[in-house]
Order: sequence, then C-alpha cells, then structure tokens
Amino acid sequence: MARTSDSLITPRVSPPDLPDTLGTGTPSRATDLLAAEVALRGDVDLAHSSLEQCRLVADAESVDLTGSTLMDVEIVAPRVAALTMRDATVRRLRIAGGRIGTLDLSSARISELELADVRIDYLTFGAARTEDALIIGCTLRSLDVPHAELTRVRVEGSRAGEVDPRGMRATHVDLRGLDAEAFLDVNSLRGVTMSPFQVQLLAPVMAAGLGIRLRD
Repeated sequence: MARTSDSLITPRVSPPDLPDTLGTGTPSRATDLLAAEVALRGDVDLAHSSLEQCRLVADAESVDLTGSTLMDVEIVAPRVAALTMRDATVRRLRIAGGRIGTLDLSSARISELELADVRIDYLTFGAARTEDALIIGCTLRSLDVPHAELTRVRVEGSRAGEVDPRGMRATHVDLRGLDAEAFLDVNSLRGVTMSPFQVQLLAPVMAAGLGIRLRD
C-alpha cells in the first residue's frame, strides 16, 4: 500500500556497535579514541576529539565535547553537571540512566540518538539538525528546541516542565508520549503529532494566540 503524505515514520535508531572487549582510554583535548572505555572525572576537556566504538563512564563536574565526532558511543548512568556537545557530529549515541544537569546539543548534527531513563535539568537542541532520535522514560525540567530541525523523533513515557519550540521545524515528530507542563509557542508545533488530550490542554494557549477571550 502506498504511504500517504501524513503517515508518521518512526525513528530508525539502532544501539551503538561496540566490540566485546574494550581497551582503556585517556581523555584529552583533540584526541582520537577507538574501542575504549573512558572514565571521566572532574572537569574533562574532550573538545574536537574523535570517539568511535567507545563507552564513557562519567561522574564529572563538566564534560566538554564541543566540536567532537561521536560514532557508536554509549554513556552509562552518567552523573554530570554539564555535558556539552555543541557543534558535535553524532551517529549512534545512547545515554542510559543517570542524572545530567545540562545537556547541550546546540548546533549539533545528530543521527541516531537514544536517551533512556535519564533525568536532565536542561536539555537543548537549539539550532541542531537531528534525524532519528528516541527519548524514552526521561524526566526533563526544561526542553529547548529553538530553531532546531527535527526529523523522525519520538518521545515515549517522558515528562517535561517548560518546552521552548520557537522556530522549530518538525517532520515526523511524535510527542504523544510527552507529558509537558507548558509550551512557550504553540505556533511552532506545526508538523508534530500529538494526542487529542494534549491538544485540549493547549487550547487556552491557542485561543490566546488567536486573540480569543475565554469566559465561562
């Protein structure tokens, strides 16, 4: 049967391809790490590095991966105050469990991302280009996607406080599994899929945007 134009395409996300045995890697700026398990402690500078087939174990104050390339990387139960991946190139990254204060994916180029059962105070995809992403069982205090381009993204069983979608471009984005307290701009939700109940909750904000006064 031919696919209709409004069919929702699910994300194509596969787990990182890691070898059975990993060596031990030492983090440093602009380094190349291959098939390694890397312990991250304190303030870690991995900016402009290349990480392929790696597992990161993070109990750190800050981890800087600005401008780095991550391919087939797994981060297990991290405890990090600030994890920065601005301008990074990401292909098959899985972050499972743990707690992150700020996860900054601004201006990143992302393909195949999974966030599973992570508590994140502030998650931003600002101006990022993201294809094929799953957010499952996460608790987000604030979710920012301003001027992001999202393609084939699904949220399941997750909660968020404030969501800022201003300027977002969405294609095959499924938010039915997101329990959000507030959206800052409903006009920027064009193209997303939501449940009828979610739309009912947004009705007062939509009415205000249209200049409709609600009275009992």
